[in-house]
Amino acid sequence: MAEVILKPVSKFELTIEAEVITPDNFAGKNAQEIGKLLVWEGPQQLPISNFFEVKGNGGSSAQDTTIVIDGNVPRVKRIGEAMTAGRILVKGSTGMHVGAFMQGGEILVEGNSDSWPGMEMKGGLLHIKGNSLDHVGSAYRGSWKGMTGGRIAIDGNAGNQVGGGMSGGEIVIGGNVDNFCGTRINGGLIVVKGNAIRTVGAEMTGGTIVVGGRIGKFTPGFQQTATESNLKFNDIECPGEFKKFAGDYAIPQKGKGVLYVSAENNEDL
Repeated sequence: MAEVILKPVSKFELTIEAEVITPDNFAGKNAQEIGKLLVWEGPQQLPISNFFEVKGNGGSSAQDTTIVIDGNVPRVKRIGEAMTAGRILVKGSTGMHVGAFMQGGEILVEGNSDSWPGMEMKGGLLHIKGNSLDHVGSAYRGSWKGMTGGRIAIDGNAGNQVGGGMSGGEIVIGGNVDNFCGTRINGGLIVVKGNAIRTVGAEMTGGTIVVGGRIGKFTPGFQQTATESNLKFNDIECPGEFKKFAGDYAIPQKGKGVLYVSAENNEDL
């Protein structure tokens, strides 16, 4: 597989919009041609070589192309947007919208992510080893449909509105989440191995949410239906005993989702 290395050479005084950083756009181009691709910095478009030293050539296809971003780029947005194949490795933290509208391939972020990672994602794997801010896999402003396919794995914590409007795919959070996790979810799977602050599954009409830790303030529109142990969703395992709820009955829609909550960490429910 061909490898292109982007080493930051700018202080990024303004954020840049870099949706051109995908294996799809780099495939079939040499380093000089890649360096001429344009990114947005405020109101102007500038060559990517103004911000990164470019080494290596793209492969014959997106599938044959790996992009390595060799450093922290928290002010670079939209890395891997709508990519269909190939691989991106970020050796640091990244900005907003990493993997937004992603359709295939793999993105690995070794640091943290700003908000909106995997926004309205359709396929592929987005793995963030650190923490993420808000709206993981969510619908964007003015849209009702969030993530529909693929998997987002975050080893650390995530912020508010994880999986907002989600209708397919999988989100696995290794740590804790803040408010409104799984709001308006109508399909797919969200697993939170740590705690959630409040309002998990609000307005949920389908899909499955699992919380392995404690929910600080439980959403009132849910009814317990059973108790189950050692849950398994393909290769995702959730050990322990879980209280199974259906909801959200606070809204009139007929479809209801499934919410599993750790029995050990939520004895008061």
